[in-house]
Amino acid sequence: MGALLSIPLLAVPSMGTILTFAASCCGAATCSAVFGACGKCGNSVATRIAYALILLINSILSWVMLTPWAINKLQHLTLDYMTIKCPDGPCHGWVAVHRIGFALGLLHIIMGVLLLGVETSKNPRANIQNGFWGPKILAWLALIVLSFFIPESFFFVWGKYISFAGATLFLLLGLILLVDLAHTWAEYCLAQIEATDSRGWRGILIGSTLGMYAVSLAMTIVMYIFFAKSGCSMNQTAITLNLIFFLVVSFISVHPAIQEYNPKAGLAQSAMVAIYCTYLTMSAVSMEPDDRQCNPLIRAQGTRTTSIVIGAIVTMLTVAYTTTRAATQGVALGGKGHIKLPDDDEHNLVTQQPDSRREMRAAALRQAVEEGSLPADALLDDDDDESDGGNTAKDDERTSTQYNYALFHLIFFLATAWVATLLTMQTEDATNSDEFAPVGRTYWASWVKIISAWVCYGIYTWTLVAPIVLPDRFDFS
Repeated sequence: MGALLSIPLLAVPSMGTILTFAASCCGAATCSAVFGACGKCGNSVATRIAYALILLINSILSWVMLTPWAINKLQHLTLDYMTIKCPDGPCHGWVAVHRIGFALGLLHIIMGVLLLGVETSKNPRANIQNGFWGPKILAWLALIVLSFFIPESFFFVWGKYISFAGATLFLLLGLILLVDLAHTWAEYCLAQIEATDSRGWRGILIGSTLGMYAVSLAMTIVMYIFFAKSGCSMNQTAITLNLIFFLVVSFISVHPAIQEYNPKAGLAQSAMVAIYCTYLTMSAVSMEPDDRQCNPLIRAQGTRTTSIVIGAIVTMLTVAYTTTRAATQGVALGGKGHIKLPDDDEHNLVTQQPDSRREMRAAALRQAVEEGSLPADALLDDDDDESDGGNTAKDDERTSTQYNYALFHLIFFLATAWVATLLTMQTEDATNSDEFAPVGRTYWASWVKIISAWVCYGIYTWTLVAPIVLPDRFDFS
C-alpha cells in the first residue's frame, strides 16, 4: 500500500522514504491494529484516530508536491502527459495540491452521503464508517490517481472558489466550537462544584482561569518585545487590538446585566477565549514574511529546511487533531452532544422489579452512566461478553453513535479544503528547486489568523449578550 503512495515521492528520496513508511502505516493492517491497540477506548475513538492519520498523510503528501523538483518528477512519471502550469506561468504544484485535496475530499463526501441516517452500529451501513479499511485506502489512492487525469481548468475554478469557500467555513466552524468548548468547560466545573462542594474543583476552575490569563499576558508582552518594533505597524495594530479585545470581553462577562441573564457566564470562559485568540495573534506575527524586518524568528533559524519540515508537520498534526475534535463535538451544531441511553423514562423511578440479577446490574450501570460516574461503554460490557464472543474491539455505539457520521465527513471535507488553501496561498517564490515550501508563511495566512481571532471575540461576545437581546430563546433558571 505504501509503495503505491510513494510513486509521486520519488522526486525527494529522503522524504519519499519517510512518507512511504508513513503510508504503509496507514494501510488496512495498521488501521485494524489501531483498534486492537486502543484497548478500552472503544470502536468510535479508534475510527477517529484512523481518519485523522489519513488526513495527516494526505496533507503531508500535498505539501511535498509543492516542491518544483517533485512536480517535475511527476510530469516525467506520466511520460510528459501532464505539463502543470497556471495561467500566469509555472505554479510548482499548485494544481497538484488541489488534486490531492480534492481526492480525499471527494471520498469524504461520498462516505457522508452513504452514511446519512445511521444512528447505531447495528445499522449495516455503520461498517462503512468503522470497517472496510482496505477498500477505503484503495479508493483514496485510486481517487488521487484519477484526479490527475481531470483537466487543469477544473482545478483553477475548484481551488479559487470552492476550496476557498470550504476553508472559510472550516475556520468559522472551529471558532464556534472553541466558544462552545469554553462555555462547556466552565459550566461543567460549576456543576461539579454545586454537586460536590469540592475545594478541588474550585481550585481547578480558579487556577485554570488565572493561568490562562497569565499566559495570555505573557504572550502579549513577548509579542510587544520581539515583533512590535518601530516600522512594524501591522504587528503593533494586531497585538494592541487583541489586548483591548480580551480586556473588553473579560469586562463584559462579569457585567451585572450579563450576570442577571446568564449567571454561569464569567471569567473562566473569557480566559479560554483570550488565550486562544492571543495564540492566534502570536502565531500570525511569528509566521509572517520578514521583508520588513519584523520577524526575528526567521533570521534566527539555523537550518531553514529542518525548521520548515518541523513547522509543516506540526501544522498538519494540529489540523488533523482540530478536525477530529470539531467533527465529533456536535453540541454547537445541534448534533449528538450527549450519550443517548435506551429506554429513557421521563422520571427516574423504578416501576417494576427486575427479573434477574443481570437486569438489576444493567439498571445500576445505566443509572451510573446517566449520573456521569461511568463511561458510556460500561453499558456494553455485558452485551459484548455474550453477543460478540471473541471480538476484542469494544463497540461503544450499539445503542447510539457517539457522533453524527455524515457531519463528521462533511467537516473532514472542509478540512481538506483548508489544507489545500493554506498550502497554495503562497507569496514567496521558490528560489531553490530543492527547497521545501514553508507552510503558512505569508501575509495572507497571518491576516487570516488575526481576523479569525477578532471573529472569535465577536462570537463569544454575542453568546454573552444574546440572552439580553433575545430573552425568550434562553432560559438559565
